[in-house]
Amino acid sequence: MTRQLSACIRWQGTEPATAALATFVAGAQLMLDAATPEDLRRQAETRTLAQLPVLRALGVFELFAVRDPALAALLRDELEQLERRSSKEMTGWHREVRTRQA
Repeated sequence: MTRQLSACIRWQGTEPATAALATFVAGAQLMLDAATPEDLRRQAETRTLAQLPVLRALGVFELFAVRDPALAALLRDELEQLERRSSKEMTGWHREVRTRQA
């Protein structure tokens, strides 16, 4: 990770939810800034998207809307994929529990 990205997302001593929100906002700002070099933009995207499970669990996207259309579409797609993965994992977990109980 580059020094610039690290500086933008460093939040020492904060709670995980606070750090996730701060990381998401800093990453989104870098992604939307036309002056951000492409390699830094890709790193920011990876870090930003990694925060989605925590932010979804907090209900952030039920309270706030992303106004940038491209970023909103990316987040919508990623959240849908996350939801599908979660559903599959839960289905597998239920199957495993039933097997153990039998």
